[in-house]
Amino acid sequence: MKSAFRALASCAAALLIILPASSAHADGDDTALTNLVALVAQRLSLAEPVAHWKWLNHKPITDTPRENALLADVQKRAAAAGVDPAFARSFFRDQIDASTQVQQALFANWQSSQPPAGPAPDLATVTRPQLDRLTAQLIGALSRVQPTRAADDCPARVARAVANWKELTRYDSTRAAAMTHALGHVCEGGGVGGTA
Repeated sequence: MKSAFRALASCAAALLIILPASSAHADGDDTALTNLVALVAQRLSLAEPVAHWKWLNHKPITDTPRENALLADVQKRAAAAGVDPAFARSFFRDQIDASTQVQQALFANWQSSQPPAGPAPDLATVTRPQLDRLTAQLIGALSRVQPTRAADDCPARVARAVANWKELTRYDSTRAAAMTHALGHVCEGGGVGGTA
């Protein structure tokens, strides 16, 4: 399973190289949305090494003080990048909740069957720096999708971006609900017009 997540993260990273970092336009160019979906998928793929480390170190999945600090930092960074801070906060709250959802499913699976094998990447020196880099990239991506947020067809375009991303990468369908949750506030009206 770990190799599948590494492959997913690699494919998501490759997609970001393949697709140019352009803005979303009313003309239907949804490259920016597809790039955002790829970054969200990459962040979700890190839920497994985070959960693995927490499992081995007997730590709870939820860390409210750290989550609150991240959300406060995201709002400041978003404002500096010209992104609506409230939008950034709700988007990153969704990322945290989606990751929590994946981690809870992993914990439940490990409790009922077989615990994860081998050591986990160190959370402080390996995985959190990866999450920090993704936070910066995601804030940039939010800036590029802002023009799309108020469009009537935004939910359908987000669903199309997910479909585009699925075509370009290996997709782990067990993360569909988490992906849908993670994209829940991209559009001003909320929701994804289709299943992830």
